[in-house]
Amino acid sequence: MKAAHQESTAPQILPEALFRALSDSTRLRAVVLLAREGELCVCELTIALRVSQPKMSRHLAVLRETRLVDVRRDGVWSHYRLAGGLPQWAREALRTVADGCYRQAPFARDVERLHRMPDRPGGRCST
Repeated sequence: MKAAHQESTAPQILPEALFRALSDSTRLRAVVLLAREGELCVCELTIALRVSQPKMSRHLAVLRETRLVDVRRDGVWSHYRLAGGLPQWAREALRTVADGCYRQAPFARDVERLHRMPDRPGGRCST
C-alpha cells in the first residue's frame, strides 16, 4: 500500500528560482535591504535604490511571484518584507548574502540613502 502524499503548506521555492530572481541587481539590492532592515515601503526602496516607482514595482512583482517577499497593504501604500514562509535553507542563504555584502558598494550606498531619507514613513509614505 502506498503512503499518502501530504503537501506542505509552506511555499515551495526551488533554488534555481531563488537565484534567478536575485540575478538582477535591482532585485538583489532590494532583497539585501529587506533582509537588513525588515519591512520597507515602496517609497523607501525607490529612494534607497534610486529607481522609479514603476521599475521598483515590476521588480517587486517578480520577487512576489517567486515567493521571496510578502506585501502588506495599508491604504494606497505597499510595505514589503521577506516572506515569512521561506524554507530555512532560503532564509539562511538570503541572510548570508545580506550579511556578506551590505557594507560593499552599491549596497552600502543604498543603506546610507535609506537612512538619510527625509520623512521616512512611520506607517505612511510621504512620496
